Amino acid sequence: MRIFVIAFITALIAAPALAEQAITLKKAPGVEQVESNCQACHSLAYIPMNSPFLGEKGWDAEVNKMIHAMGAPIDDADAKAIKAYLAKNY
Repeated sequence: MRIFVIAFITALIAAPALAEQAITLKKAPGVEQVESNCQACHSLAYIPMNSPFLGEKGWDAEVNKMIHAMGAPIDDADAKAIKAYLAKNY
């Protein structure tokens, strides 16, 4: 029984690491800005994961939130490119 408990706990600890997959975003204008700015703070998996819920206004609000509420150091030109890329591709 003790071995089962240890194996179960080990599996729980290892599962998140095994679940991570490389995310490849759609190649389009603005992808470089997204990759260089967004993944500095979080996984790019958030983009396709949230895409069913966010349209152009939603992505605009998300990028603004990351800059103004979360303090992401994204300049205006990159923010504009990121918003356009996400709205068009996700």
